Formats: sequence, C-alpha cells, structure tokens
Amino acid sequence: MHLLTVLLQAAADMVPFAKMGAGIGAGIAAVGAGIGIGQIGMGAMGAIARQPEAVGDIRSNMIVSEALVEGVCFGAIVVCLLILFV
Repeated sequence: MHLLTVLLQAAADMVPFAKMGAGIGAGIAAVGAGIGIGQIGMGAMGAIARQPEAVGDIRSNMIVSEALVEGVCFGAIVVCLLILFV
C-alpha cells in the first residue's frame, strides 16, 4: 500500500504540469489545423489553375478535407480542455 500512496502523491504533484501541457496542446492543435487547411486551400487553388473545368470536383473534395481536419482539431481541443478543467 505504501507504493500506491507514493504514486498517487507523485501524480498529484504533476497536476500543474499536466494543465500547462493541456493548454499548450490545444494551441498546437489549432495552429496545426490552420496550417493544414492553408495547405489544402493552396493545393486546391493550384489544381483549379491547372484544370479550371474540374473546379466543382476540386472544391467539393477541398471542403470535405477541410472538414476532416477541423474535426480532428476540435477533438484534440476538447481532449485538452477536459484535461485542463478536470
């Protein structure tokens, strides 16, 4: 039982670091999603410039890709906020 008490105390002492890491993780997730969406938009604009007749297909694929990136970002932010406030 003594080992369990030591481990619980060590975990309790690390709570401020976990909260700091959760805040940093939420920021990194948001920045990463912004960069990813920018790359998707850049690629789509380049593809539209090369093949203007395929603008509808390119746009729909771009929107689906951006929605998936945003969904992953929101999931990461929710997990970080749960760590931060619990």
